[in-house]
Amino acid sequence: MPLSIHQLHSVFVGEVGGIDCRKPLDPEEVAAIEAGMDEYAVLIFRDQDISDAQQIAFTRHFGELESYNTPGHIRRREDSRLAPGIADFSNLDKHGKIMSDEDRVWFFKLGDRLWHSDSSFRPIPAKYSLLSGRVLPSWGANTEFADMRAAYDALDRRTKAEVEDLVCEHSLIYSREAIGFTDLTPEEITAFRPVRQRLVRTHPATGRKSLFLASHAGAIVGWTIPEARMFLRDLIEHATQREFVYSHSWRPHDLVMWDNRCTMHRARRFDRTEIRDVRRTTLAGDAPTIEKIA
Repeated sequence: MPLSIHQLHSVFVGEVGGIDCRKPLDPEEVAAIEAGMDEYAVLIFRDQDISDAQQIAFTRHFGELESYNTPGHIRRREDSRLAPGIADFSNLDKHGKIMSDEDRVWFFKLGDRLWHSDSSFRPIPAKYSLLSGRVLPSWGANTEFADMRAAYDALDRRTKAEVEDLVCEHSLIYSREAIGFTDLTPEEITAFRPVRQRLVRTHPATGRKSLFLASHAGAIVGWTIPEARMFLRDLIEHATQREFVYSHSWRPHDLVMWDNRCTMHRARRFDRTEIRDVRRTTLAGDAPTIEKIA
């Protein structure tokens, strides 16, 4: 069965058929998936009962895994139940038990329910993310995606001119403060120091412009903090109108792949007394977003 992609939303998102993500891909399959990512920005692969090693191998068809010495999470590697290369986005502790609702890792993870782009708080933000649904709760836990290309296209001419050269500061400190989580150690505060990112990005393959927004963005260079945060809030509200948003209802063994350069996403609520075991691999980005204006 040849690879096929069926569009699921009016402006983005495709469901891929005719592919087994557990097996090595040939160059034509890699090219077809990359072309699908360029067009749809989010791809859904159903019925992929994949292991961690297989997920890592599939991800590496499209680039290098993201690797940083500085943390992007407060869960320490020695406290993870998973091997290096794959990130644990479950509600399970290192013993495989459901986390306490007073665990600071659980508090930190609640910030994933805010709109964001993975690793926008790093000097070089991520390219693709791939999330595998291994065990799912009986209620809730959808993942929502917003097409930031369509959101940019829908801006009026004046706003497009206003945002064109703006630079934002992104930090996990901003997004966690937004939900009232301020219990960070001095080491974490140093690790999460703000980085600068363009507010408007141009996709290297398609040339399409998109807004680069996230809850991690808490300042605009040259603006006062209150005005910057109100403007960023207005832009996120614009970008997450229903016509730009797809809500993914997970099935067991779904593998969802998205382009962080032109989408935002967020997790939704679920019954925290049930297991949600989802595991993510992330591809490194190519270059800083502000390289040309530094």
